[in-house]
Amino acid sequence: MAMAVVRYSERPALWDRIPAQFAGVVPEYNLHGDINGDYWNRLFEDFPDYQFLLYDEEQDEVLGAGRSLPRSWDGTPEDLGPGLDDSIGRAFADHDAGRAPGGLCALGIEVAQRHQGKGLSKVLLDTMSATARIAGVDTVLVPIRPTRKDRYPLVPIERYASWTRDDGSPFDPWIRTQVKAGGAVTAASARSSRITGTVAEWESWTGMSFPDDGDYVFPGGLNTLYVDHGSDLGAYWEPAVWITHRVTPSTDAPRHG
Repeated sequence: MAMAVVRYSERPALWDRIPAQFAGVVPEYNLHGDINGDYWNRLFEDFPDYQFLLYDEEQDEVLGAGRSLPRSWDGTPEDLGPGLDDSIGRAFADHDAGRAPGGLCALGIEVAQRHQGKGLSKVLLDTMSATARIAGVDTVLVPIRPTRKDRYPLVPIERYASWTRDDGSPFDPWIRTQVKAGGAVTAASARSSRITGTVAEWESWTGMSFPDDGDYVFPGGLNTLYVDHGSDLGAYWEPAVWITHRVTPSTDAPRHG
């Protein structure tokens, strides 16, 4: 495998392959976050060097993807904030105000389904650390979506994040991978990413029917979905666990955006 890291600024056309090659990596509803429409295009326009792919040159195939943004952070768990939505909004506010970042926030670390189980998530994490060095910061901030939390949607995220196996390692596989890579479980948030849609949209995204108002457990959900037929609204908050990775600062000149 002749694998290379390719940034959006180098070969933007490769990103057109993401929808087909990464179909099913995350649940459909997860592609419809409320904040995406406001910032998605700006992510690639304002921060092209912070979006990268793992690319197999011999097979001409995209293997993995990483998306990130530099954002302000004072180094405390409290200043990590609620999670993904807040971090995206803060990063663009920092960019527009010319504020230097305090950390690099990972928005997504994904491996194409046919290449999972090959250790590529560790390669993506290492690339994220290298990207942080380019940005002149010493910490990668990761508001992760725990991969097994959908089996326990009624358990508070703070409690779930504290679960361990008999050997003392984290219970959740993705948290465990992050910790093995040097990350530290730093905080948890019940309101990382807001996703709303019509009742029909949520029925399409989940393959379920919602015949009455109220809270529902649904396939792939890390939390419950609230359905209100009178407002024709389904509302969901995705929780997250904050993992922080310390990296060695680069001696290169920092690049902030």
